[in-house]
Amino acid sequence: MQTEQKEGMELIRKNFPGLDKVKSEQFEQLFPLYSDWNSKINVISRKDIGNLYLHHVLHSLAIARFMQFAPGSVVMDLGSGGGFPGIPLAIMFPETQFHLVDSIGKKTLVITEVAKALDLQNVRSAWARAEACRGPYDFIVCRAVSSIDEIMKWTAGKISKKQRNKIPNGLILLKGSEAVAEIPKNNKKFELHAIDKWYDEDWFKTKKLVYVKA
Repeated sequence: MQTEQKEGMELIRKNFPGLDKVKSEQFEQLFPLYSDWNSKINVISRKDIGNLYLHHVLHSLAIARFMQFAPGSVVMDLGSGGGFPGIPLAIMFPETQFHLVDSIGKKTLVITEVAKALDLQNVRSAWARAEACRGPYDFIVCRAVSSIDEIMKWTAGKISKKQRNKIPNGLILLKGSEAVAEIPKNNKKFELHAIDKWYDEDWFKTKKLVYVKA
């Protein structure tokens, strides 16, 4: 096992102890899969592939620290790129359906092939813009796609009114420190969470999770 893969899996097991064998094996496969695809299609910065688990997988799984998706939930990953946060979340929540959407076709090809290699039956991908996806979805998740205002415009009317989770349906966004300025003051629909309350790795000190109740 390559050093990056071994150290990455130690990070995953440290922050998510008790993973079953299937999930552990799927997370282990992420490094060789993305290393191979990244050599063909640049879905992750080539300088950053060694940080796959810290910067991409663990970051995506901050959403799993925020909430546990109920079985049968339907989640859109908007602007998924090569599959983040959708692929790690699909591994973690095999009974939740994930629709990974990106406007760049070669990136959705990577999503499709990675999901196939991992035998993720709960993932489908779409080469499309958010406006073309009807939904409805219980949650829409995304990572560093655009401003909160823009994301809200693109996803208007796509959140299901049927509630099946403990947390009301809405948007879950992974952002940087810019999120503080993007959230309207005194608006109870918005919640801002510092990701470093869940992880003690230094890289997460400026990372935020924003929840927007639909």
